[in-house]
Amino acid sequence: MGFSENTTGLVLAMVSSLFIGTSFILKKKGLKRAAAAGTRAGVGGYTYLLEPLWWAGMITMMVGEVSNFVAYIYAPAVLVTPLGALSIIISAVLAHFMLREQLQRLGVVGCILCIVGSVVIVIHAPQEHMPTSVQEIWILAIQPAFVIYVAATISTVVALMFHFEPRYGQTNMLVYLGICSLMGALTVVSIKAIGIAIKLTLEGISQIAYPQTWFFLAVAVICVITQLNYLNKALDTFNAAIVSPIYYVMFTTLTIIASAIMFKDWAGQDASGIVSEICGFITVLSGTIVLHLTREQEPANPPGNISWYDEEDIKVMEDGHYIMLNDSNYFH
Repeated sequence: MGFSENTTGLVLAMVSSLFIGTSFILKKKGLKRAAAAGTRAGVGGYTYLLEPLWWAGMITMMVGEVSNFVAYIYAPAVLVTPLGALSIIISAVLAHFMLREQLQRLGVVGCILCIVGSVVIVIHAPQEHMPTSVQEIWILAIQPAFVIYVAATISTVVALMFHFEPRYGQTNMLVYLGICSLMGALTVVSIKAIGIAIKLTLEGISQIAYPQTWFFLAVAVICVITQLNYLNKALDTFNAAIVSPIYYVMFTTLTIIASAIMFKDWAGQDASGIVSEICGFITVLSGTIVLHLTREQEPANPPGNISWYDEEDIKVMEDGHYIMLNDSNYFH
């Protein structure tokens, strides 16, 4: 018996989380090896480009992103997007065993909350109607409710970019994350449209000649570039441990809203199912925040000894202390 489209999307989303969660660990181990052999990436080094583990992490991440992309073709965003939290669990567990990063008790509680919330979402996820052409997707995109949503999104993004960013961008992370999340939601619905067009084309119903296909592709490219640009600004300006959970909450919430408006994910579903999905979603978000906030913070500089020579004196820096071996004085 064949899989339903929701089941296919679920499996692909879980595979995506497995690969993406693993990729973080592989890349981090590769960066650590590269740092031991040369200049750290954090201070401008590129030694990691010669490290096989880092490339293994990049390839693993690409496989995960492709799986996530295909998952949106088969299943609604309300099912696929929250399952991205599973990659955080996988990353945290692997970091505990492979990188010796401490996973605190509250972190374990966060993992359990993510799993419970994901199970609730999977059980109550709606069965999505699959469009039969990119023109049908276009009709969904120009319906009044979604046009109003897009207009509100673009207006908010423009206001954040040109009014709020110059004034508050360096002090309030919600400016950058607001732009990322709003554009990210449009990215997902555009990518879903492109994915469906590709699927139909591979099935023999070519969608390449339709201008709507290329319009969705252009929107996706613009949104992805904008999203990555402002996400990098947020990560460069603020603490990643705070940026990640807030971004996940905002991005996931807006993506589900955008998809529900455009693709009518909840159409025909009873109130009990919708409430159950919302509860599962809130549970996943709570677990994600708890997990992120209990992760250990890395020191700005890795521990170790650095020695160098200065004329006849030898200076040694060990654990933050500087010692003049040819002098009776030392300083912190």
